Amino acid sequence: MSLPTTTDAIIIGKTGGLEVIEKKTIPFPKPEPGSIVIKVGEFKVDNFSSLIAIQVEYLGINFIDVYYRKGLYPYKELPAVLGKETAGTIVALPTDKAVLNDETFKKNRFKVGGKVAADFLGTHATYISVPWKSVYPVPDNVSTRTAAAGILQGLTAYTFFEEAYKVKKGDKILVHTVAGGLGLLMAQLGHARGAIVIGTTSTPEKAELAKQNGAAHVILYKNEDTVTRVLEITNGEGVEGVFDGVGKDTFDNNFKLIKRKGTIVSVGNASGPVELFSPMRLVEKNVALLRPTMNNYTYTPEEAYHYGKKVFELIGDGTLKINIFKEYPFTAEGVRQAQNDLVGGKTTGKLIVKVTSD
Repeated sequence: MSLPTTTDAIIIGKTGGLEVIEKKTIPFPKPEPGSIVIKVGEFKVDNFSSLIAIQVEYLGINFIDVYYRKGLYPYKELPAVLGKETAGTIVALPTDKAVLNDETFKKNRFKVGGKVAADFLGTHATYISVPWKSVYPVPDNVSTRTAAAGILQGLTAYTFFEEAYKVKKGDKILVHTVAGGLGLLMAQLGHARGAIVIGTTSTPEKAELAKQNGAAHVILYKNEDTVTRVLEITNGEGVEGVFDGVGKDTFDNNFKLIKRKGTIVSVGNASGPVELFSPMRLVEKNVALLRPTMNNYTYTPEEAYHYGKKVFELIGDGTLKINIFKEYPFTAEGVRQAQNDLVGGKTTGKLIVKVTSD
């Protein structure tokens, strides 16, 4: 078979506002021996039409896309392809014998035509070439639409609940912005583990959605004082764990509502990065503070295989339900609108981009 020489991609030529987002046709790089080539769009491949069985493919939109677009997280060079979450169909496998003989590679049972999801920077394009350890097989009972909407946030929720702070039965945890894509998965996972999930959100409608997804208590932060309400709910003790994707605006108050020997997990920077502070702030309650990234929990092939398998098992059996808020077209305007809606605070659940037409 022959691979395409070009691919359509969502790119930025410089960092900045939404206006820097473009869709362009760019050269498709020659795959490395240890990479997997994934079809995420409808692109004709010579003598390979039988493998274009699933023509509807999707991309996930995330806050990290915004961070890279704004320059908060730097690309090594520009122009660069945006995005790090996608799902599609394998069209070519690695040729490196060391990879093919790797035991973890074999466990994944990758095959040409198989459904997969990928978590790798620079993959919002119709064709991508991705290191095999960043590719996750999608089981038969999960669609690529669901996979693209769930792989990154599913891995984040599960690894953070396992390794950043091990959420267990009876724990009281606070999840900021609980009605977002990640927040809803954390509410579901916390509830499934028997924890008491307290969430914050902006509207009664979002609060109801969070409760339907496992949150026991939801605080309307625009109308209620979050610290006061958390202490009321916990009888003055505070929570064992805080998962905070807001950042600057909520960081200080986390220390007022965390329990002695509790753990604050800084998940993201929706309101801006946390300002510098003295480690002495941790002394009062012997607080543990982490700013992890999911990719450091899925760093090795063995870790990626283990956590990917667990996440898709939870999605497949319904423990984790992927809430898709809206679907956008694969255009510069579509991606701009998706990012704008994401940071505007008016969405719930996950935003995705549909790459191909039916």
